[in-house]
Formats: sequence, structure tokens, C-alpha cells
Amino acid sequence: MFTSLLVANRGEIAVRIIRTARRLGIRTVAVYSDADRHARHVLEADDAVHIGASPASESYLRGSTIVAAALSTGVQAVHPGYGFLSENPDFARQVLDAGLAWIGPDPEVIAAMGDKISARNLMAANGVPVSRGTATPVPDTPAVRDIAADVGYPLMVKAAGGGGGIGMTVVRDETALAGALETARNRALRMFGSAALLLEQYIEPARHVEVQILGLNDGRILTLGERDCSIQRRFQKVIEESPCPALPTDLRERMLEASRRAGAAVSYRGAGTVEYLVDVARNEFVFLEMNTRIQVEHPVTELVTGIDLVEAQLLIAASEDTALCEPIPTGHAIEFRIYAEDPIRMLPAPGDIERWTEPTGPGIRVDGGYRAGDSVTSHYDPLLAKLCINGADRGVALDRARAALDSFVVTGIRTNIPLLSRLLDSDFFTSGDYHTQSLKDLLPAPESSR
Repeated sequence: MFTSLLVANRGEIAVRIIRTARRLGIRTVAVYSDADRHARHVLEADDAVHIGASPASESYLRGSTIVAAALSTGVQAVHPGYGFLSENPDFARQVLDAGLAWIGPDPEVIAAMGDKISARNLMAANGVPVSRGTATPVPDTPAVRDIAADVGYPLMVKAAGGGGGIGMTVVRDETALAGALETARNRALRMFGSAALLLEQYIEPARHVEVQILGLNDGRILTLGERDCSIQRRFQKVIEESPCPALPTDLRERMLEASRRAGAAVSYRGAGTVEYLVDVARNEFVFLEMNTRIQVEHPVTELVTGIDLVEAQLLIAASEDTALCEPIPTGHAIEFRIYAEDPIRMLPAPGDIERWTEPTGPGIRVDGGYRAGDSVTSHYDPLLAKLCINGADRGVALDRARAALDSFVVTGIRTNIPLLSRLLDSDFFTSGDYHTQSLKDLLPAPESSR
């Protein structure tokens, strides 16, 4: 096992990685920008290196600067967390070329799965169900109308190089196609450096369900159950739970087997997630994407399996994973993402945190990146913490979640905690009968939110 590790990230995921590393006796090095000089992850690490100005483009996205920090502090490995450079194959190659261990899959796998077109083609070739869609980038010609008609409306326009719901637009008829394509191309070029787009059938209503996998050094692909991530705003997840409350046993088994095939298709090594759209009424599912990193929502899998996924990542990277085996998930777990944002319009709400009181008690876990006195800036994602709940069954988990949300106190800034409490008491969430558009039912019409 490694004796030293640099965490190339910030916020709650950096704190969470540092804590597992500390438990394993691994020395940790944090990196920080100007805005994060006194951040929680910096204080919890054994050492810290300043890497630049507050904007991510001048700090957390500077791969060569981060590699230099790793070399200067004598660490053996780099853990990228999620976001930033975690799915950047060039950064992974930089780390490896510097003689450091990369906590993640091979750069070639990251590249293959990072391009949504090549990923869906590869999955289809290996027996993983995919929706109707384009096998090549959408041309910027009048022929695109015929291609869209062949896919069928409604359809989804996606950035081929995007991920995490960024760069996606629903198109319901031909009249909206040209405008959606232009907007998507501009956004994709700005966000991902590539204007390549693909079209896919838009399934509604659908559930967004994903399977956690671990690819071991002996070639085995372990599946660790599924997570339901259907409660979303702007294609961004808000609440996740495991197991999915509406997944028939036969459908679950088919999804687990498809995920094993997906991992085997690229000789996957490390922690990864295979995401699907599920039409429960038809008992069908289609591949959405594969994330080649640890997920924001990984704690719900940890709570129902008892496996520390960061530790598993380190064991695999250090080739000490022989004792890992496929678990049988038990109980129920739910994760609530606590954001610094307006709970109605869901826009970021930066500011200074005056009071920060985390809930405690049986079955309650908080993965937080902030504390009282910290400033939340507009430079980074507004995720403050993840409130994770588990219980013997879903009913117990829901009861604990209500009490935990009521006692989670953050003042000085606006948060989405009021919205989460409303969600928790909604009929659709309580029953488990929800889909990716259900959150809209709790929000005011656009005219009344202005």
C-alpha cells in the first residue's frame, strides 16, 4: 500500500479521501487555490501546496502544476476525486509519466468512455442495451433533419465530450432542432473543447439508475448493487438511494450483468459507474454513460455494502485487491446533496457561513467540505455537503432523514435544505414512484419564481 497520497481536489470529496487515507496510515497532501487557503480539506491534510488563483482554470484544472506539487512533496500516488481533472486522460497520463500511481482506470479507458459516441458504440458491440441514436457525430448540414427524424422525437441532443448531465437539451419536434443544435454546439465547445454532438431517443418518463462496479487486477468485474438517481434538477442529481425502490428483480439482475459486460469490454480497473435510463413499465433499460471515477453518490453504496470505496480504489491501484469480493447489499441508504443555492430557483447562492451544525445519531453520516466561518465562492460547484442516511429498510431511513434534515443548520447563506424537506414529504418520493421529471412538480411555474 502507498505511504503517501496527493488529493487533486477540494471540498467534501477531498476531506472524505483524506479521512480514509489517514485511517490506512497514508500521509496526505492537499492542494488549494487562493480562495481555499483556509479550507477544511487543507486543514485536515498532513501537508498542503498552493497551486494558483481562485478560478479553477488557474488552479484545480492545471494538471502540470498539480503533478509538480506531487513531485515536490514526495508522494507516491494521486487521487483525483470527482470533477475537475478526474476524467481527463491527459492528466492521468501526466501522473503516470511522472512515475506516480494514478488512482483510477487507465488513460485509454478514460478516453474511450469520455467520448459518448465511442462509448455507446462499444457498449452496443458488447451486448449492453443502447437507445436509438447516432453512431457518428451529428453533421452541421440539412441532412441532420433526416437523421433526427430517423432517431424519432422527442430526442436528446448531447455533447459527445460532456458528462454529468452538462450539455444536454431535449428537442420535441423539428421546429426546435436547429436552435437546440446551435446552442448545444456552442456550449459543448466552450465547456469541453469539442463541438461534436450526438442524438439519442429521449425516454419519458424514465428512472435514472446506475450500477457501481469495481474492476480488479485479476480481471474480475464486481457489481455492488444499484443507485437510483432520478430526483434531478437541470439533469443534475439531488437525491440518490440504494436500492432503487421500483426495480423488479429480473431487471436488476439484467442490469448487473450488463454492467459486468461493460466493465469487461474495456478491461476496467478501479471504481466506476455504469449509468442507465430505465423504463420500469416496459421492463427495459438502456446505457447512458460510464463514469471512470468515484461518484458523488458513492456513500449510499458504502452504507448498504460495508465497503469503503476509496479504500477499494487504493487497494486496486496498489495491486492489493485480492480479498475484495462481490457483496450482498443489505438495508437501505439515501443521500441528500446540500447545496448553497436558492431553494426555489435553484441558482447558486454564495456567501459567508455563520453557523454550521451537522445532525448526528444512528444511521446518519455527513460528508462535508465546509464549516462555520467559511466562505462559499462562485468559483466552484455550490455543493456544501452530503447528508447520508441508512436504516434496516426504506421506512426507517426516511424517518431518520426527516429528523436529520430538520437538525441540519446552516445560516449566513441560502441552501436547498427546505426543498429537500419538501421532497422528503412529497407523495411521489414517499411512495418511491418517481422519475427524472418528478422534482418539477414541487417547483413553482417559471412566471411565479421571478
